[in-house]
Amino acid sequence: MRKGLLFSCLLLTCGVAQAAPISLEYQGFYQRLKQVNKGHYPLVEIAFSVPKTKECVVLGGSITTEKEQFPLTINESQRLFIPFDDALKSNRAVINLDMQGDGAHCGIAMQIRAKQTKQQYVREEVQSINEQMNQLLKSMQGFPMRYFSESTNGINFEFDKDQQVTITTDGIEHRFSGVYRLSTQAISELESISFSVTPKVISPWTGTE
Repeated sequence: MRKGLLFSCLLLTCGVAQAAPISLEYQGFYQRLKQVNKGHYPLVEIAFSVPKTKECVVLGGSITTEKEQFPLTINESQRLFIPFDDALKSNRAVINLDMQGDGAHCGIAMQIRAKQTKQQYVREEVQSINEQMNQLLKSMQGFPMRYFSESTNGINFEFDKDQQVTITTDGIEHRFSGVYRLSTQAISELESISFSVTPKVISPWTGTE
């Protein structure tokens, strides 16, 4: 199994045949968020989203308990901004997603990523992000994250697939689009890196390629 695939479908099994709206127990999200909040990871976070396809379009959402209902913030890329709240866990809250269609082939993706991205970094900044991502992954060992017992290969700088980006590493420029990977070894030898466009996401490089 490719390690990178384990980020997807951790909380909702893909292909659940369930009519809209879809309801998910808050506790599953809470347990993941707790691992971030109980550790010292000021540079990284966990993001939950519904991968967007023609069959998987989120129209809106809410968080409900037996007595209360709260709005759920969802952005254009269908990221779910789920709060870390002890009271919601104690009150057995439910995450409700209003889907276009029945959501039968949709899932929840979980991704570790940098909290913020910018256009220029020095080596120490990239190393800190990489180290905190590794530490968080190690704290999540055990099912279904048991495949992450080893360190990651480095980090990904993610851009739009059709977007041409100029990347400058230690004064050397080259063009790229999509995902730019920087290995742990390359990070250790790096002085600085900059981009003509701010990366959309910075995430762990966990694949074998």
